[in-house]
Amino acid sequence: MQLVFATHNQNKFNEVKALMPSYIELLSLTDIGCFNEIPETAQTLEGNAQLKSNFVTEKYGLNCFSDDTGLLVVALGGAPGVYSARYAGEQKSATDNMNKLLSELHDKNNRQAKFKTVIALNLEHESILFTGAVEGEITHEKNGTDGFGYDPIFKPLTYNKTFAELPMSIKNKISHRGKAVQKLISHLIK
Repeated sequence: MQLVFATHNQNKFNEVKALMPSYIELLSLTDIGCFNEIPETAQTLEGNAQLKSNFVTEKYGLNCFSDDTGLLVVALGGAPGVYSARYAGEQKSATDNMNKLLSELHDKNNRQAKFKTVIALNLEHESILFTGAVEGEITHEKNGTDGFGYDPIFKPLTYNKTFAELPMSIKNKISHRGKAVQKLISHLIK
């Protein structure tokens, strides 16, 4: 089975590809010749994920899925949320985003946060959403060099390390994206 993962983010693509069964040939946007930056103009993670999947299905006629992920910080009323990738500006800099978040939390005791991923699958004229979430907290400083995005400042509950310090094998089992992808895979193998 051939399936497009509607992303240009190579880190995210590699993370998801590591979870996929070998009989699923996972293609990126680059693989199908799509170099567009697909607009994420919805006000929800679900809406943005669906926009990206619909773009690929309508323009290329391919089965695909996309995701949108948000970091929801309790002390910030759920921010950055749907704006997580652009929290510090349109340049989508992970370093800038983390620095802004750490600055906004510098005097806050409550550092509870949750990562949420929504996957929108368009398969054979059917659209389905899958959601995964992981609870944790924002650390006071960056730790670890693996992962991407907010991984160096997000420590999942019951772990003493950030996502950027954990091996990918553990992160993929417990992460928001890993949980959503497992639901996607379960649906695909039915």
